[in-house]
Amino acid sequence: METVELIKYLAEEGRLLAGAAEKAGPEAAVPTCPGWAVRDLLRHTGMVHRWATAFVVEGHTAYHPDAGEPDLEGDELLEWFREGHGLLVAALTDAPDDLHCWSFLPAPSPRAFWARRQAHETAMHRVDAESALADGGPLSVSAAMSARFAADGIDELLCAFHARPKSRVRTDVPRTFRVRTTDTDDVWTVHLSPEPARTERTGEGPVDCELSGPAGRLYPALWNRLPLTDVTVTGDTGLAQLWRENSAITWS
Repeated sequence: METVELIKYLAEEGRLLAGAAEKAGPEAAVPTCPGWAVRDLLRHTGMVHRWATAFVVEGHTAYHPDAGEPDLEGDELLEWFREGHGLLVAALTDAPDDLHCWSFLPAPSPRAFWARRQAHETAMHRVDAESALADGGPLSVSAAMSARFAADGIDELLCAFHARPKSRVRTDVPRTFRVRTTDTDDVWTVHLSPEPARTERTGEGPVDCELSGPAGRLYPALWNRLPLTDVTVTGDTGLAQLWRENSAITWS
């Protein structure tokens, strides 16, 4: 996706996150993030937004630590979140295409990286905020999420995050699973082994397991925000469960 388009998604997803958090209230539990309340979600995501903004604005060319989470509550916390989100959107909008700063996943440029990463970071945490609003009921996210954007999020997760040495999605013997969207032309084949996963953007060849469904359902399911029962799993369901148990992306 184009960087400008991803920045627009970042702006919209942050707006939706703040709106859902405000409706749910700061003390509401976040079912998709066990142990968190909405205040924790706002503090974390707002911290990440400011952390990302520092790279874009200050041009750090090596890893730079975040500034920590604020001890804010209620309306003050929500305003702090909205302010930081706005600063990130503005920073990426104004950044030049040849921006030079640190990044940690493959991308055409640092600006493209930060726009993509923060758009999807914010989208998944928007789902978290909506899970708090759902109060334990069914979480419906597909209607509010573009299939094209969701497919891009799947691509980032499979081809970038889980190609890293720190990925724990591995098997003792080679296994293969496929992810196929039913409302776009996107398909990925993921090769598992004792080494980091190797993902190809192809639907060719036999596989041990396939996960399929609308991109807007597959995307949060692969990020462990929806249960696997919300998508179609064929073949060896053990591979799908292995993903569920080992694919979590953590901040530290």
